[in-house]
Amino acid sequence: MTVTEVDAGVWKSGKGKGRHTPKGRQVEDKAWSEVCELLASAPRRRDLLIEYLHLIQDKYGCLSAAHLRALAEEMRLSMAEIYEVASFYAHFDIVKDGELAPPKTTIRVCNSLSCELFGSKELESNLAKNYKGQDVRVLKAPCMGRCSSAPVLEIGHYHIENASLEKVDQAIKNNRIKPDIPNYETFENYIEKGGYKKLYEIRSGKENWYENIVKADLRGLGGAGFRTAKKWELVSKETGPRYLAVNGDEGEPGTFKDKHYLETEPHMFLEGVLMASIAVSAEKCFIYMRDEYPAILHILGKEITKLEEKKIVPIGFFDLRRGAGAYICGEESAMIESIEGKRGLPRHRPPYVGQSGIFGKPTLVHNVETLYWVAKIIRNGPQIFTEVKKNNRMGLRSFSVSGRVKNPGLYLLPSGSTILDIIEVSGGMVEGHKFKAYQPGGASSGLLPASICNVPLDFDTLNEFNTFIGSAAVVVLSDKDKIKDVALNMIEFFKSESCGQCTPCRVGCEKAVSIMETRDWDIPLLEDLCEVMESSSICGLGQAATNPIKSSIMHFSEEIKSNG
Repeated sequence: MTVTEVDAGVWKSGKGKGRHTPKGRQVEDKAWSEVCELLASAPRRRDLLIEYLHLIQDKYGCLSAAHLRALAEEMRLSMAEIYEVASFYAHFDIVKDGELAPPKTTIRVCNSLSCELFGSKELESNLAKNYKGQDVRVLKAPCMGRCSSAPVLEIGHYHIENASLEKVDQAIKNNRIKPDIPNYETFENYIEKGGYKKLYEIRSGKENWYENIVKADLRGLGGAGFRTAKKWELVSKETGPRYLAVNGDEGEPGTFKDKHYLETEPHMFLEGVLMASIAVSAEKCFIYMRDEYPAILHILGKEITKLEEKKIVPIGFFDLRRGAGAYICGEESAMIESIEGKRGLPRHRPPYVGQSGIFGKPTLVHNVETLYWVAKIIRNGPQIFTEVKKNNRMGLRSFSVSGRVKNPGLYLLPSGSTILDIIEVSGGMVEGHKFKAYQPGGASSGLLPASICNVPLDFDTLNEFNTFIGSAAVVVLSDKDKIKDVALNMIEFFKSESCGQCTPCRVGCEKAVSIMETRDWDIPLLEDLCEVMESSSICGLGQAATNPIKSSIMHFSEEIKSNG
């Protein structure tokens, strides 16, 4: 029989009887129609893959194999490409053929250091016992950015702060799965206070604004501390088109400053975005926001629409993207990979993102708080920074404070403030607790003892102690806390959040946890491990993951060696 004689609809290649379908798993009509309905008229672009995975997850509570096959067909991508992205991010539940869908209700209990200090482990255990046999699952989850209200958990997109069994039970009975939207300064409120006036003046060439940022010596407030004006200058020199990317994936355990500013003054941030865009002639702005902040995603979506309606920005200038539970996407190149719809794997450098970022174009990357202060400084003048001085340091810092203090929260203090200043403004130590140690800048910064208490917590001031201020996420510890347990909590976080791309970080974190779980730490082996991880890891995660280990051994050697 010749090829022309083969029945219609029968695949024929080589010897054999042929087949009515191509090889591999077939697309189910029902799943395909459901995916098409969700995507509607949205463009089938590769970079929107993660957004479409969110649509399916939100609608059906999981990503079934049938829906993934249908999405692959609709996006004209291989199943392997779809699966590798979906399986990379923690907030996607993949259900393979023959597997049961996850329970209707998922409770994610934060296991960050601040939450663990206030009983998250016990809460998780009690919840698992309480809902055993019911259509409920209880999972551990990394920091949710609500450290001042520990312990914290999430049901759907509804967060419960200062969580208890009673609060959870009530939420489940009332089917509370959607976020509470806080009161915030709306577009109308912001305009009444002179909002966007400076932006109009800048656009008309009437405002000498660039020098304000230079005079204020504003530095990146996401952790790296690179000078803002210098970054603008470098990106501006690159051949366009250029983009702006906002790193809203604030995942450093202990940090919640960006959440505060976005939930209170979103338009101060948005005006700062537009000012920075002018500085580098950015044609588009991507805002990458962590999925743990559903209320903020709602607020930004609503307020950006108002900016478009009022013709302040053209439709499509802002592209709001939703993260999916990957700490590594706080690293700028990993974030860009995620924006492009890929796994959040850090890129090798050079080239730097300012040279080749989103879609290979020069990209200015800023943290949320940095852009908030861009607008603040330009509107009010550089003196709001330059006139604030303490301990020979200039400017202001937003300290996210949690742990063993009476009044945890966000505090705006002079950049030269010490840990003693921070404890004082936080109401002092909790009754019955004595100050013992602290994290100056989140898990990545490691630990400092109470004896190092008079050093200003600012950029560069902590270098001699082999640590850094980072995002100014301060977690205060007391004499009731065991350093070994604290250090283990931090390194377990890095183990779970390692992207796995490079062996030193992936294997190093796993090995470190296995050593630190023992009563008697093998200190020489841990020190060798730290050296390898620092010198060989691709990005800052593997390099910084060693800080909790090194600082614990350096400053608390007696406690470490006591095997307590």
